[in-house]
Amino acid sequence: MAKSDEDSEKQRFLKEQVAARPVVPIDGSIVHYDAFPSAHVRPRPVDVWLPEGYDVASADRFPVVYMHDGQLLFHVDTSPFAGLDLFWDVDKAITRLSRTGEITPAIVVSVWMPEWAPGARGAEYMPQKAVDEAVWRQMQEQGWGDKAGADELSGDNYLRFLVDELKPFIDETYKTQSDRDHTFIMGSSMGGLISAYAMAEYPDVYGGTACLSTDWTIGEGAVVRWLADHWPFAGAHRVYFDHGTATYDASYGPYQAEMDEVMRRYGYRDGVDWTSRCFEGADHSPKAWRERLHVPLKFLLGEPRDP
Repeated sequence: MAKSDEDSEKQRFLKEQVAARPVVPIDGSIVHYDAFPSAHVRPRPVDVWLPEGYDVASADRFPVVYMHDGQLLFHVDTSPFAGLDLFWDVDKAITRLSRTGEITPAIVVSVWMPEWAPGARGAEYMPQKAVDEAVWRQMQEQGWGDKAGADELSGDNYLRFLVDELKPFIDETYKTQSDRDHTFIMGSSMGGLISAYAMAEYPDVYGGTACLSTDWTIGEGAVVRWLADHWPFAGAHRVYFDHGTATYDASYGPYQAEMDEVMRRYGYRDGVDWTSRCFEGADHSPKAWRERLHVPLKFLLGEPRDP
């Protein structure tokens, strides 16, 4: 099959996936793709959230935030966690901040994890190039080998899916500002790891990243050590890190301090193009991330700081 025929078939398939579905009351609107196809990773649901004021007839275009663990971002009936207090309620945060003029409204591309299993999620969200033989042994000592599927890391393919397949479709289908300065990526825990990795691997694609409760402990700081040699220099990006002090987050502080030193070495200035926050008493949970989501959103989508 010729590439043009493949592209046409893919477009037809994607159009078939668009469907209205019942949701609990939500600000803005959502378009749902039940099984977004990929040559790199398993098909998965993708939600595209459109902010208030989005109008296909208007000339207005919007920045885009790509977010991981999409099944936890919007309180929708299709999520396997519907009815539980596990949602970030991203629609509420962006709408509230947009109405008060604190941020520019943005489109959110919510990428689901198709299998909610520790091994499957870890395999896709672990920064692959940071794992050499020694790191792999450390990960196994931490119990990684007990997680099904974790021996087949696929973080590089996951990023290829986002950059080479999903982003082009989003930019062709929706009214986006597709340039680097208006393209962001955000996640928590291992989603924070893969978000930082995305910035390092694709600095010309992503203009900013927000990494909440980043689990630097995997491989005893292996990702920080790798990023120390592969981070983009300051001047074109905004970077947000945070962590709490309870449950899993209690062990993140020393590793985050090491990553903060990496930021300084690459010329980033705290409060200007980078910030690292500690939330005393905050635990490792969607509820905690929901309560402080306004902070990274304002850092990425608020008014640019002076250079």
